[in-house]
Amino acid sequence: MNIGFSNEKYLEMQSQRIRERIKGFGGKLYLEFGGKLFDDYHASRVLPGFQPNAKLQMLLQLRDQTEIIIAISATDIENNKIRGDLGITYDTDVLRLMNEFRDVGLYVGSVVITHFTGQDSAVLFKNHLEKSGVRVYQHYIIKGYPNNVNYIVSDEGYGKNDYIETSRPLVIVTAPGPGSGKLATCLSQLYHDHKRGIDAGYAKFETFPIWNLPLKHPVNLAYEAATADLNDLNMIDPFHLEAYGETTVNYNRDIEAFPVLQAIFENIYGKCPYKSPTDMGVNMAGFCITDDEVCCEASRQEIIRRYYETLAGLADGSRREEEADKIELIMKQAHVTTADRTVVAPALKRSDETGAPAVAIELPNGSIVTGKTTKLLGALSAALLNSLKILAGIDHSVKIISPEVIEPIQRLKTTYLGGKNPRLHTDEILIALSMSAVADERAKAAMDALAGLRGSQAHSSVMLSPVDVRVMRKLGVQITCEPVYENKKIFH
Repeated sequence: MNIGFSNEKYLEMQSQRIRERIKGFGGKLYLEFGGKLFDDYHASRVLPGFQPNAKLQMLLQLRDQTEIIIAISATDIENNKIRGDLGITYDTDVLRLMNEFRDVGLYVGSVVITHFTGQDSAVLFKNHLEKSGVRVYQHYIIKGYPNNVNYIVSDEGYGKNDYIETSRPLVIVTAPGPGSGKLATCLSQLYHDHKRGIDAGYAKFETFPIWNLPLKHPVNLAYEAATADLNDLNMIDPFHLEAYGETTVNYNRDIEAFPVLQAIFENIYGKCPYKSPTDMGVNMAGFCITDDEVCCEASRQEIIRRYYETLAGLADGSRREEEADKIELIMKQAHVTTADRTVVAPALKRSDETGAPAVAIELPNGSIVTGKTTKLLGALSAALLNSLKILAGIDHSVKIISPEVIEPIQRLKTTYLGGKNPRLHTDEILIALSMSAVADERAKAAMDALAGLRGSQAHSSVMLSPVDVRVMRKLGVQITCEPVYENKKIFH
């Protein structure tokens, strides 16, 4: 994989920038952390060289100064909101995040439940956390938020929220996903700190859009494609342009909210420390791009993948038509079509030749491998085994898993577990491969080659099961699908 981003430079510049911002506010900073702190695979895909846990590694350089507040909306708890990339509810993700932070030595000070109106499920979650020794605070819905500034910045507004006790100079406010109330949590804390005579400030850490790249740069367009469901739009920051005569990029929600944010700051402190939404940010990613064209091409490919993902969502009813329309427009702005994804044509050609579902995988060295549907294997499982043979230097004619191993698994699925499809999914074929590896050196070599799949591209002529998609994701294979089902059943 070609590298277009310096992760080492990013860690150094980003941690230094945050230290400077802490000093600028007298030694206490609430940093709203947008996007993913862990496993930021979007950033690693569009900025090749960016490590998925780069932001976490950056925070570890500030470990002794940092504590973390995790915000979660009571509404999201009540509605069992799901984090799409992990398939778990937001409240479960809070528990996961706490474990992840603690495992690397970061201090989680507390959890704040926002938008609290006494929801039963939120109360149960609060009780569960407190029994585990976690400090939990409650923030409430404020009448007239965000426009009634005088009411918001009063004892009846922010004043009714619990004051979150913190002890370190850098307070990271993060959440399982958007709409969790991170900004309101930060501003509520500023209000309470000011009443207590504590000097504190606010800043925002949001990787995308990258403020010092052009508005229609493919990296920024890829962010719009990634947030098509939120209807986010990249915009020129008019406040920054007016204040400094410089063109920078921000997104619509921050720009729309800035006048209200300014007024809130003025009500708390008498003046606003920022002249623009761009001023609030601390992101240094744009300074760490080492090869712009590599990042541009990676971003163009990400836009195509997002388009296929949305088309699949339209087919299963989880996405809206407007999202696909928006990404189609972004594709035109980025000057790409689905034909620019090199695995699409081979997958469709193989499917036409066999009259059945097929998959194509492009390995990191550029070679393309296909797999067809058989009595024993689904097309993706076949393509996966064919790819491992190539990576391990095994002749294509060699069976690295014998039918004698596969058939008992098929019998288990259909006879004992009530399944109707006897073909093995990718997780099942990997179990079969690992069993074969005990006695077969070639199967062991194929197992050892799994790491070589990371960074591969794949495309399926039909939609895949969630199991197969998750396995490919874990293997580091970026897979897309045609938005059609293998059969015409209503339930899949």
